Amino acid sequence: MTEHRTAILSRMFIVLGLLFLLPCALAFQLFRINYVEGEGLRELWSQQAIDYISIPAQRGNIYDQNGTLLATNATDYQIAVDPKIDGITRDQLIQLTKKMAEVTNQPSSFYLNKIDSAPKRSRYVVLGKNLSGIAKDEIKALGIRGVIIEENFRRKYTFGTLAAHSLGFVNHNMDGRTGIESFYNTELKGEDGVRQVRKDPFNRIFEYVGAPKKLPQDGYSLHTTIDAYIQAILEDELKAGVEKHQANYGTGIILDPKTGAIKALANYPTFDPNFPGNDDDINRRNFAVSDMIEPGSTFKLVTAIAAVEQNKVDFDEIFETPESGEVVIHGLTLRDHDPLGNMDFAGVMRQSSNVATAEIAMRLDKDKFYQYARNMGFGTPSYVDIAGEESGRMAKPYEWSLVSLPWMSHGYELLATPIQVAQAYAAFANDGLMMRPYIVNRIEDKQGNILDEHVPVEIRRIAKKKTLDALLPVFESVVSDSGTGEFAQVDGLSIAGKTGTAKKVVNGRYTNKYRGSFVGFFPVEDPKYVCLILLDEPKPVGYGGYTAGPIFRQIATRIAGLDSDLQHQFNLEDNSSENFAFTPFLEGLPVDQAEKILSELNIDFKISGKDGIVVTQQPIAGTKILAGQELLLTLSETYTPIDSASIKEGLAEIPDLRGMSMRSASNLLTSLGLKSTMIGSGTVFAQFPKAGELMRKGNEVTIRGKAKSLESVTEARREK
Repeated sequence: MTEHRTAILSRMFIVLGLLFLLPCALAFQLFRINYVEGEGLRELWSQQAIDYISIPAQRGNIYDQNGTLLATNATDYQIAVDPKIDGITRDQLIQLTKKMAEVTNQPSSFYLNKIDSAPKRSRYVVLGKNLSGIAKDEIKALGIRGVIIEENFRRKYTFGTLAAHSLGFVNHNMDGRTGIESFYNTELKGEDGVRQVRKDPFNRIFEYVGAPKKLPQDGYSLHTTIDAYIQAILEDELKAGVEKHQANYGTGIILDPKTGAIKALANYPTFDPNFPGNDDDINRRNFAVSDMIEPGSTFKLVTAIAAVEQNKVDFDEIFETPESGEVVIHGLTLRDHDPLGNMDFAGVMRQSSNVATAEIAMRLDKDKFYQYARNMGFGTPSYVDIAGEESGRMAKPYEWSLVSLPWMSHGYELLATPIQVAQAYAAFANDGLMMRPYIVNRIEDKQGNILDEHVPVEIRRIAKKKTLDALLPVFESVVSDSGTGEFAQVDGLSIAGKTGTAKKVVNGRYTNKYRGSFVGFFPVEDPKYVCLILLDEPKPVGYGGYTAGPIFRQIATRIAGLDSDLQHQFNLEDNSSENFAFTPFLEGLPVDQAEKILSELNIDFKISGKDGIVVTQQPIAGTKILAGQELLLTLSETYTPIDSASIKEGLAEIPDLRGMSMRSASNLLTSLGLKSTMIGSGTVFAQFPKAGELMRKGNEVTIRGKAKSLESVTEARREK
């Protein structure tokens, strides 16, 4: 009995001892946590409960040389709904879908099906993306629980495809991928800020008073050398030329030879940088700076300069070319485009004789020829401030074969980019002083302070001025009735330039596919513009004078209409004494407006039809019409407004205003809900944005007018 009692007491003492140890252990742990390891544990808790959220910096704007906004930032909204949240009813969901239908022009059933077809446990159903602030406010005003509104920032290119290849585009992180968006990404991007927030046990984030915060530093703005008016002209005419000649693509560059400033740069087909993924990769390629091609006969400028400056050619010398138009050089046959017979040096360039050019080049020392080519920018980057530039390729003289020099003399056995060719002709136009091409003129901060301003960079002198003065009439004769650039002529405007036609290499072999080009500058007396046009595989023929030349002519004519200084420099001696005008574009206009325009231009006309808008006109717009010749207008009988089913609500399609009086154009824009900025007076000869673009109502369209057409100004000066 005693032993049994002792055993029981022993067990009780053990249990009591264990029970006593438990609070001791707890007390020890409390002491250790609070005093021994407390500081470290509190720091660990703080790290787990505190988080940092980035405050995005606003990317800088991009402007043209006139201050027109080309690229900026826009905010849009994504609308989602939690259909399982407590308190939400079916009627509220129907109300939400009806409001979504109102702001997006989609049927409400479309959104209701989205909600109903979502997984049963889904608490996040996206209803709409890229919604405007107005749409967001209307949905928020419903006050429905469970509606989730998310703010998104995106890059907005104000005029869509305008200058797309120069501007480039950004990715989803707002980092520049191509163009100046990429080249100046650091300056444009700025520096993101950061703010401290707390997380609760459910990992939900919330802000708290007094939380540390570092404000973002917004990106800087770029003011470019692009002239939006000239850019629109280049894109318009390049597109028309590519489509007319069914080319794979076209490239155009316009720059100021005195400074190197790029006024316009374009490729067609193009893309919309607002939605870069919607177009093929090839459409985003900037051929103007990244396409390495054999330049063809535009390279003959190098041969001409080297030969004249080295006294290897006499201007009166007669070059005899074979009747067959071809010659064999070291076993390879070199051909002219046609048998050209005998000609002097100017004729060699004017008729673009490969055979005679090769003969001239073979008189030169190959090292000197190579040095002239390098001095003119070939085989080295131009260092233009656009991402993606290639340097071109030109082998060193010790790597040349026996036929390298004669073939290189007319633009083969080397690779050059279009910007290099344009740079070389700009140096020719600038009395031999080569300037580095550039596209960003200055960088400004948000307050308008200038942080960096471009100073034109002189690279080198490519030749003596007297050499270029002697060659100027030669290259001016190329753009004449007897030259290969005859289709680039503009009545009354002095132009110098050169055509280029080069066979393409496919799989290592030359083919019967061509690249046609023309590069020239005007006016010759005081060059202001250098313009290069290149077409890839134009059809039915590949000659640059026939395909690229007319595009150059249209561009030069329209630029002359924009530039009042050029209108005073027109040469009058060779102009006809006949009175004429160019027919304006009248299709789509009400008959009364068309009649008024024609009356102001003193053009006789005849109308077929009773009433309505002008459906067709003969001759077509841009045709030269002589005094007394009638223009035939065909009407639609009854007025029918332009179909706007495809135009989003709040937008208006810009009409073609050229040829209208400034007042009529302004009234038409007002009727469409657009504002107008008028520069000059009289008849509209230029507009921006161009016809066919969509613009939000309330925005401004710039129209430029002059009292008389370009031809009328010339005629008036002749009569004095």
